Amino acid sequence: MLLLLLPAVAAGQPRGTPDIWLVTYGPGEVYWQRFGHNAIWVRDAELGLDHTFNFGFFDFEQEDFFVRFLQGRMLYFSAAQRASDEFSQYINENRSIRAQRLALPPDRALQLADFLVEQVQPQNRDYLYDYYLDNCSTRVRDALDLALGGALRESFETQPAPLHFRDHTRRLTQSAFWLYLGLEIGLGSPVDRPISRWDEFFIPAVLAEGISGLTANGAPLVVEDVLIHETGSPLPPDRPTAVWLRYLLASVGLLAAVAAVVRWAGAGWGRTLARSWLAVTGLVGAALLFFWFGTDHAVAAWNLNLLVFTPFGLLVLGGRKGAPPAAVLTVICALLVPIASLAPPHQYTADVLAAFLPLNLAAAWVVWSRRGA
Repeated sequence: MLLLLLPAVAAGQPRGTPDIWLVTYGPGEVYWQRFGHNAIWVRDAELGLDHTFNFGFFDFEQEDFFVRFLQGRMLYFSAAQRASDEFSQYINENRSIRAQRLALPPDRALQLADFLVEQVQPQNRDYLYDYYLDNCSTRVRDALDLALGGALRESFETQPAPLHFRDHTRRLTQSAFWLYLGLEIGLGSPVDRPISRWDEFFIPAVLAEGISGLTANGAPLVVEDVLIHETGSPLPPDRPTAVWLRYLLASVGLLAAVAAVVRWAGAGWGRTLARSWLAVTGLVGAALLFFWFGTDHAVAAWNLNLLVFTPFGLLVLGGRKGAPPAAVLTVICALLVPIASLAPPHQYTADVLAAFLPLNLAAAWVVWSRRGA
């Protein structure tokens, strides 16, 4: 249907002013829903539009989807659907829906509506996704900035954000034990650098709050702010909280359980488990190196967790000659992490250290103490 609108848009037929709304969806339970979502809702009676336009679609059935995911070259696409259908979907998922009507000048509202119709055409809809710099919310942000003549960027680009990319990632995922830990392992120093409030709008809810206080032509930009659906679910914290203790307790608990098993099964099992663990840390380190140097995942670069999951652990596969150096280098590298964290941009490593430093030190001690066995 939207393809049929292009002739009307191109012909410049006289039209009324469309209603423009920013719609913000709350976080969901699935891991890719943790950051929330947003869309621009356009109601244009002249064109028969009552659609939401959003930039957050992907397709598992897409050719080479998982290869692209590993390469850091995921293709997302924009699409439009009837607002009632999209709202029903999010209500069924029990996700909150906030809608803010924007007081755009008529010519700007028309410009935005036409731009969005263009963006969902087959030749325009695909884009290379970036978790922080080019995602569903930054595309909405940029579309609104276009309609505001650059005023959105001008207002926020020079304002320092109180949180970094990692801070937002931590606060929005910290309730998910494994997702949080996996992201903390894989994300490198680039997500710890200072950012602006403009950058912070990669989070839909932050964008909604940002425009709520903005003015256009001396008047408030947001003239109506409603909750279409409220869930009653607790909101994510405004700032990340310290959760390293849960990982430390889990690590120490695992060590205690392994020690009990080894006492029952025999010391040989302990030596085998220790060497296996160092090999696993080496494999994880090799994967981190691959994501840094072999893919387009820019956020995986300069990752201090390579000192926790050092590829030197793979030396243990060399048998009696390789095991002692693997143990020594594992300890040295792990102890360097707190020192390296002092250098800008001060990568946050507390959770990864709490989870894995006890395991690494214990494994290294067992391998070293039984180096002649």
